[in-house]
Amino acid sequence: MNGKPIAPPRTVGFWGSSLFQINGMIGSGIFALPAILAAAVGTFAPWMMILGGIIFLPIVLVFAWLAARFDGSGGPVLYGKAAFGSFAGFQAGWGRYAAGIAALAANTHVMVAYFAAIFPVLGSPMVTTFVVVTAILVLMAISLLGMRGSVATLGALTVLKLLPLAVIVLAAAFGGYAGRPVVLPQFGDAEVVILLLFYAFTGFENVTVPAGEVRDPKRDIPRVLLTVLLAVTAIYALIIWAYLKIDPVADTSESALAAAAKVALGDWGAMLIVVAAGFSIAANNFTSLIVVPRMAFGMAQQGMLPHWFEQVSARFLTPANSIVFYGVASAMLAATGGFAGLAAASTLTRMLTYIISAAALPVLDRREGRVNVVHLVVALLAITASVWISSHADRTAWTMFGALFAAGTLLYLIARRELRIAPEAS
Repeated sequence: MNGKPIAPPRTVGFWGSSLFQINGMIGSGIFALPAILAAAVGTFAPWMMILGGIIFLPIVLVFAWLAARFDGSGGPVLYGKAAFGSFAGFQAGWGRYAAGIAALAANTHVMVAYFAAIFPVLGSPMVTTFVVVTAILVLMAISLLGMRGSVATLGALTVLKLLPLAVIVLAAAFGGYAGRPVVLPQFGDAEVVILLLFYAFTGFENVTVPAGEVRDPKRDIPRVLLTVLLAVTAIYALIIWAYLKIDPVADTSESALAAAAKVALGDWGAMLIVVAAGFSIAANNFTSLIVVPRMAFGMAQQGMLPHWFEQVSARFLTPANSIVFYGVASAMLAATGGFAGLAAASTLTRMLTYIISAAALPVLDRREGRVNVVHLVVALLAITASVWISSHADRTAWTMFGALFAAGTLLYLIARRELRIAPEAS
């Protein structure tokens, strides 16, 4: 044996990669977004969503240009390290990993709450906790069994969540609804609208993280980033258009789309949307279990986390230790309810990832002996947007972000010490 570590195989293509981005961006928010955005800008809401895609484009372009340079797992971790060194690369990934654990726990509780509308027994606190923990561990087990099976499962979940949304769009298109004419809005609070649009598109960066398991990452991932941004923008705009076309009476007891589906299709339509919302969150959660552990795996490969996170299952060729740590930690938080504070920091950790990645692009350009003015301008726009979003975080988010930063720094120092000792031990 040559002692070379086992590496996960490159089995993911363009469409598999697309699933990571689609399900990172579309979660539970799409089921409430139509009513919220319509209340803010009226019938201009679908066009506002398209404008949101344009506003978010600079950040996606930064990642597309960076992804064309790297073929290993880690995404922003690799970008930050290449430009600014290991510590910056570490901080680009660690907070996202830790906050992702909490977000997975919180989102699974939301998923079970949706399904409780169909199965009232899930409303019991004890049953809810049991089902949430079981759901996380089952999804973790599927993720452990191999990337091919994980992509197939994610594909099925994606179909289950998108088909009901397609039914609503078709019902609006062929249901004979008059709708209302498009009217340019009078912006009372443009800041709130822009924040809402920005949050609707976060999660796109998922596709860059498992690049080490993509067959041709330098070609496929940039294409996926831009294609899926266009597709998701269109999906958001169509769903909001359908909601406005059907024009249901506001009902605070159910989601916006459920109200529209009830008008168009009756009670079964409303139930269909509830099921779709549950599967949408399940797909979002499963994407997290596939993608985020690969970030820790990439960090361990770069000597930023203890070597333990780098271990790959000899049987299934998946980063087993990182997946198990992520899933079990999330299940424990879900059982104890200790995820609220950590989840509050998730937006800030994501913004730090965006800022480090955007700053890395012109640095890497300059290191290669060239100055790309377009890259520089787009990177500055991405940094400005991310800093502005960060400025709206509350004190709890900043406190938890600081705690994550400190804890991560300690882990980083332990990993670096292990890296220095390893040659002597061998």
